[in-house]
Amino acid sequence: MAETSTRSSGAASTTTSSSYSASGSPITQMAQDHIFSILLLLPTDSIISFSMTCSRFRSLTFSESLWEAICRRDWGPTTVDALKFSAEATNCQQQLSWMRLYKQVCQLDSVSCHRLSGPDAGMVLPKPRASLSLNFVSDCLVLFGGGSEGGRHIDDTWVAYIGNDFRRMLRWEKITSGIPSGRFGHTCVVIGNHLVLFGGINDDGIRHNDTWVGQVALNETLGFTVSWRLLDVGSVAPPPRGAHAGCCIGNNRMVIHGGIGLYGLRLGDTWMLDLSENLCFGTWHEVVTHPSPPARSGHTLTCIGGSRIVLFGGRGLSYNVLNDLWLFEFSEVYSKWVQILYELKNVPGGISLPRVGHSATLILGGRVLIYGGEDSQRHRKDDFWVLDTGAITSVNPTNPIPLNSRGLLVNIWKRLNAEGYKPECRSFHGACTDRSGRFLFVFGGMVDGLIRPAEPAGMRFDAELFLAELVLQL
Repeated sequence: MAETSTRSSGAASTTTSSSYSASGSPITQMAQDHIFSILLLLPTDSIISFSMTCSRFRSLTFSESLWEAICRRDWGPTTVDALKFSAEATNCQQQLSWMRLYKQVCQLDSVSCHRLSGPDAGMVLPKPRASLSLNFVSDCLVLFGGGSEGGRHIDDTWVAYIGNDFRRMLRWEKITSGIPSGRFGHTCVVIGNHLVLFGGINDDGIRHNDTWVGQVALNETLGFTVSWRLLDVGSVAPPPRGAHAGCCIGNNRMVIHGGIGLYGLRLGDTWMLDLSENLCFGTWHEVVTHPSPPARSGHTLTCIGGSRIVLFGGRGLSYNVLNDLWLFEFSEVYSKWVQILYELKNVPGGISLPRVGHSATLILGGRVLIYGGEDSQRHRKDDFWVLDTGAITSVNPTNPIPLNSRGLLVNIWKRLNAEGYKPECRSFHGACTDRSGRFLFVFGGMVDGLIRPAEPAGMRFDAELFLAELVLQL
């Protein structure tokens, strides 16, 4: 009797196990779209681990639809749409592999440089300059202002149409001069299809605190035009300054920090401009927090997504060149600056990371590409560095930050190899990327040069335009 009971129990157990195996776990019965929604809540490492659980999940996690969605999540829809448009416009025969592209971006180790301007007797070019602004907007490069030999300011605006052919030699068109007034060391950011410009210094040493809005348009008879207008900001504005840093947050805010104010005093304040929906007026207000970055000039601010900004480098109060890193987190309720302490072990010996007059631009993959600048001995640089912003923003306890025994961030810096054309070392140049973040455009700056009677020893202003392209196999 007991034997019969045991056999019956075993049979029931086998039947139950077989039934459970056939039906599978609850998640295997979920629709593919629901599984995708769950996977998109996970970091990529967890998604890869999930793929190893069974053959069905492996098939799902290798889906190009899923990886395109991951790219949209991590890089933003603007970047993904720009990559797709570029591939279609260049008649790319092979469909984009989003999984392969994501892996290549994570493992990026090289840029390829191409010269985009050269001597041409029939071409009018912008004059050599530094401390200018260069922006990518409406498929065009827009260059404004800067300083030239003898400390003289420049007041012209130039446009070069890019379209979809990023590597071709470009033709500059001079659009306007006189508006805004001549200046250098100003900031100019892209908000939607507009430019927003603030501050700067003229050749009389006068600091500005005016705010301008510019817009590029294509006229059938006149070609490209850029219209500038003074923005109504009411009675409150930041103190006049130049050599400050600035960037945008979203589609209606601009943030500035530091710079050189009246009497040559370096500043350490943070201001935010809230813009109306149609950019007809704006309101400035100071953001006061403790702690905050020390006073400086010639540094950079870079928005790394959402309402987060990274500040790097610059020249401090005692004229020392800095390599500190700060994160600004903005919210309607509470904003704060946090210093990011990092380890220098993975910065190769002989390479000086502190710098001033560099550029720091958000690139494909949501990281920051830092180029050029100069150190405290005014040795100019031609190096490219990638800052891993993913480590900086991983403040969620479910995604721990890699720290060493002293509590410092590790492996957040990576130096990139530079292939192709070799541009000269430079500082105080202009730089911007296209909408995809794959192509970095660099113009002008101060470069090492032959000593001439009219030039300070070992320095000259430059008018070269070149492209640094992320080396990827699309």
